Amino acid sequence: MEYFKSGLKSVLGAPVEGAQPTGAETVERLVDRVQSSTLLDDRRDACRALKALSRKYRIEVGAQGMEALRQVLEMDRGDSEIVGYALDTLCNVTASEPFEEEEHPNISPSSMSTIGEQFTEIFIKQPDNVGLVLGFLEEYDFHIRWPAVRLLTSLLANKPKDIQEIILVSPMGVSKLMDLLGDTREVIRNDALLLLIQLTKGNANIQKIVAFENAFDRLFDVIAEEGYADGGIVVEDCLLLMLNLLRNNTSNQNFFKEGSYIQRLAPMFALPQDSDAEGWSPQKVSNIHCVLQVVRTLVSPGNPAQVTSSSQKTMKSCGMLEALCNILMASGVPADVLTETISAVAEVIRGSQGNQDYFASVMAPSSPPRSAIVVLLMSMVNEKQPFVLRCSVLYCFQCFLFKNEIGQSQLVQTLLPSTTEVVSLTSGQLLCGGLFSGDALSNWFSAVALSHALVENPAQKEQLLRVLLATNVGTQPVSLLHQCALLLQQCNKVQSKLGILILLSTWLSHCPVAVKQFLSIPTSIPYLTTQAASNEHDDTEEIVQGLCAFLMGLCICFNDDSVPAFSKENLKKLVENRIGLEMFLDKLCEVSKHEVYSKAVKHPQLRPRQPGELLLDHEFCKLYRALEGMIVKAVTLKPQNDLVNGSSELSLSASENGLLLQYKELIREQDRRLQELGSTVNALSEERNAARAHMEELMATVSQLRDENKLLRAQALAGLGPDGRTADSSQQRDGGDSPAHNQYNSEDALLHKLHEGARDVSSNGGLENTEALCSRLQAMSLELQQEQRLRAHEEKVTSQHDEELSQLRLQVAELRRKLSAVDERAAELNAANVELDRMRKDQEDLLELLTDQDARLNDFKERLRALGEKVDDDDDDDLEENEVNEDEDDAS
Repeated sequence: MEYFKSGLKSVLGAPVEGAQPTGAETVERLVDRVQSSTLLDDRRDACRALKALSRKYRIEVGAQGMEALRQVLEMDRGDSEIVGYALDTLCNVTASEPFEEEEHPNISPSSMSTIGEQFTEIFIKQPDNVGLVLGFLEEYDFHIRWPAVRLLTSLLANKPKDIQEIILVSPMGVSKLMDLLGDTREVIRNDALLLLIQLTKGNANIQKIVAFENAFDRLFDVIAEEGYADGGIVVEDCLLLMLNLLRNNTSNQNFFKEGSYIQRLAPMFALPQDSDAEGWSPQKVSNIHCVLQVVRTLVSPGNPAQVTSSSQKTMKSCGMLEALCNILMASGVPADVLTETISAVAEVIRGSQGNQDYFASVMAPSSPPRSAIVVLLMSMVNEKQPFVLRCSVLYCFQCFLFKNEIGQSQLVQTLLPSTTEVVSLTSGQLLCGGLFSGDALSNWFSAVALSHALVENPAQKEQLLRVLLATNVGTQPVSLLHQCALLLQQCNKVQSKLGILILLSTWLSHCPVAVKQFLSIPTSIPYLTTQAASNEHDDTEEIVQGLCAFLMGLCICFNDDSVPAFSKENLKKLVENRIGLEMFLDKLCEVSKHEVYSKAVKHPQLRPRQPGELLLDHEFCKLYRALEGMIVKAVTLKPQNDLVNGSSELSLSASENGLLLQYKELIREQDRRLQELGSTVNALSEERNAARAHMEELMATVSQLRDENKLLRAQALAGLGPDGRTADSSQQRDGGDSPAHNQYNSEDALLHKLHEGARDVSSNGGLENTEALCSRLQAMSLELQQEQRLRAHEEKVTSQHDEELSQLRLQVAELRRKLSAVDERAAELNAANVELDRMRKDQEDLLELLTDQDARLNDFKERLRALGEKVDDDDDDDLEENEVNEDEDDAS
């Protein structure tokens, strides 16, 4: 503070006795009264005077009275009038713009503009000062709340980051600001909106707090109260605050969607009753611009895919997409609103199949009826339409085709030959017309739009090869690819060339059939070679040369060698001999280093300021980035046989050549042996698997036979017990468990029955029971015979099962022996494979050493030639033999 006082005295001069007091002296006396007066009225009067002087003598008041004003806010907060004076004075002192009545001839205007920032820095050095001002927001008195809002706005304008951090850590700081939106006094509410707009810029934490303080509900209430899009600037402020809360804030975007706030945006797009442009006031245009920005923020391609997708579905279900399409097709819509609406529709449908299908079905109210897509494309290829509008139409068409295979197929179908006569104008016809028109910008728009029908869709690339064009009456039709290649060679406009190169590059990538057809055009490769070998240094020409090199690289990467004159190897030799490998790679790298490429790859929508800046497309830049490395590798990588046979091109000695040939033959022999061993291993593995399956089948058969044997025994034993008892009870009683013992027990029981029957006859002494006895004896005899036959059959079955079981056990043992032999053989083969791998690695190391040696020999020869020595073949052989001898000596 003393620094400011001394500075003011030096600038304004010292007071003279008897003269009128200067402004600095007056301010000093008033500040002294504020600090030293015991009466509140005196302090209040002094504060009122300081407020009046703060506009003209802002520097003096701020330098001398900052501390006194802070004390007033802290000590006299019970008096609303003096607090209001102090807040108003601080507002004037910290204002970001100088006042008209300020006069300081010794201070430059640039210094005057930073005075408010310097005083703000002094005021917030004590963060409690900001807390004091936040506390006054709770006061309902207009003379306190309103200047407090204005002071915070001024502080935010000067030091936004610092004030944001202070408010963020202040208890209930954001909540106090949000309560201002409910103030019934519009001036406070409106200034609070401006304050919150400043506060929420670039601070995600504050944005989240404000959103969860019920900000969206309050903002929509204000918008509805003001009349939606027909409202005044307050609606625009509400939308700007909403935009701050949603932009780059995924949490708030989810909250906005889940809170059903998207549906509350729909009334903003109600069309005016007047069909002409008079129904669109300047303020309404601004409001519509802001709400379209809110919509685009929710469905921006930069958002997480899940957030964008769910917002797109909600916008279709609530009717917002339909309302936006109605604005597109309405008459009298201002050009800037139409442009922004087209971009908004583009992002609402981008990548959403349902929304894309709906957009394809939208019809324009024209005669004859045409689809909205055709109407938009007519605007895009029309030279008279505004440039920005044409760019937005291209973006919309690109978003319509993005991941939309149905839309891509429908576009290509409009170009294919058809048996039915096409009456209406189609999108394919419009694009072809723009592609071959005389307007370079239309050429670029049409070529890029057509290329998006081929992105990640190999089927449509092949379908588009069937498109034929009749260039002149009576001439043979040529393919679209052929015509594009000819147009590339004939046109002299850079923008047209770039558009056709983008289309051809997208077409030929990952499509060998298209590459074959392109290579069949005699002049295509010579033209690309000439362009890639050119040395022009114009910025745009360098991009053309780089794309020509890129297109030539695609012809190498996706070449199936079906055109012998331009096979992969021939094209690589052409690059090395005619262009130079280093220059070819430089041309490729120049494209990705260009500023135009950097701008295009950042965002799907291009935002050029003038037509000359429209050179590259976003999707093409993504393709270029993905395939550039593949092309570099394909051009620079030597074939494997060149690596092996490369030593034959070097001048090796006879012994080294013989040794190299021996190692080659050894490698071939080992490869052959390895293949034989591999086939043997495969055959043994199949045999082993078959043996295992057979063994498992036999084991299942054995188990089944055992189960049948047990069942037969159980059935045989079930009916042998006397008096209806089972065989188990008989065995338990008699202590026997063998079949013979059971058989003897059964026969004894039958004989016992016979004796008992004879005794009964004897005891009765009559012959009347003779017939009954005979029948009983015959029945018992039959029962005995059946039992004997059953026992014999059981013994026969048991012996057969035992023989089969023993045979199966022998077979299982033999299979296990074979399996063990196969396992041993497999172990031996694995060991042999390991040994072969080791030998192969040794041979590869030896070949690398030989290659290094050849390189060293060539280096030595080049050095000798550079020193002026003449090196012929004999000298080469001697040098090589000496080098070999030196290596052998070093090794020994």
